[in-house]
Amino acid sequence: MGNNTGEITIVSETHNGKYQVEAKVGSGAAFLIDEPVAAGGLGSGPNPYNLLSAAVGACTTMTIRLYADRKGWPLTDVRTAVRHSRAGLQAKDVFELDIALEGALDDSQRARLMEIAEHCPVHLTLARGSEVRAALMPAAMPPIQPQDGSGHMACMVEACAD
Repeated sequence: MGNNTGEITIVSETHNGKYQVEAKVGSGAAFLIDEPVAAGGLGSGPNPYNLLSAAVGACTTMTIRLYADRKGWPLTDVRTAVRHSRAGLQAKDVFELDIALEGALDDSQRARLMEIAEHCPVHLTLARGSEVRAALMPAAMPPIQPQDGSGHMACMVEACAD
């Protein structure tokens, strides 16, 4: 399955502070991304690495929830803490996830949910590595419209298939 159409998020400078940008997504949501005050930013939002950690944590939590609900398992709460580290700019990044599963689950259910956590789409994106390409667009080009993130849900459903 997967999403071949591509999801577009538009990121633009706000011209408030030195680094603050706004990200707009297809659902109409928008949020600020910034650097901490100590790094010269306004501290008005998460930094880009916070967003990567949040993305893998959110996707993991959502994928576990989707699977448990489909199975009718008594999972009452899921929390994922993500630690990001890297030894240097050329070193491989490490994302460590601590996952709390609450509810009257047996050992085999907990083990299966931890397996499912390893298959969340964002986890797989980071683990596989990705190609990143940049292209210069003419400044006078009409603005690109963000697209909805429905491709993520389709990938989560695929990850939960037994």
